[in-house]
This record gives sequence, C-alpha cells and structure tokens, in this order.
Amino acid sequence: MPISKSGKKSLRKELKRTAYNRKKKLEIKNLKKQILSFVKQEKIKEAREMLPKYYKTIDKATKVGIIKKNTANRRKANIAKLLK
Repeated sequence: MPISKSGKKSLRKELKRTAYNRKKKLEIKNLKKQILSFVKQEKIKEAREMLPKYYKTIDKATKVGIIKKNTANRRKANIAKLLK
C-alpha cells in the first residue's frame, strides 16, 4: 500500500483506469463472440449488421490507447475476412 498522498491518488487512478480498460476489452471480446456465433450458424446478414458496432468499439479503444493501432487493424481485417 502506498504511504504518500500522491501514491494513494495514483493507486486510485490506476484502479479506475484498469476497470475501464477491462470493461472495454470485454465488450470487444463479447462482440467478436457474437459475430463468430452468427457466422457459425450461417447468419451472415446478422453478422454484417454487428460489424459497424464492432469497428466502432475497437476504434474507440484504439483512440484511448487500450489497444494498439496495428492490433485494432488486424482484428478488424480478420473479422472482415470471415464475412467475405
């Protein structure tokens, strides 16, 4: 546990940021699972309707710095490749 006042504040900030980052990563993961399940069930139309939401979530996470730019591009490309 931190002793100094600044150390305590830094711990609080870290906990909040960690929670936010986990939430966003989980959201991306769940959207990907939904799209993959639609593809598995051969419901390509529903999967394509989910695609813009998936892209938007990934782009926002990239903008904030939760995931890196190339990682985001790779994930988007892999999903797009599945739906072609």
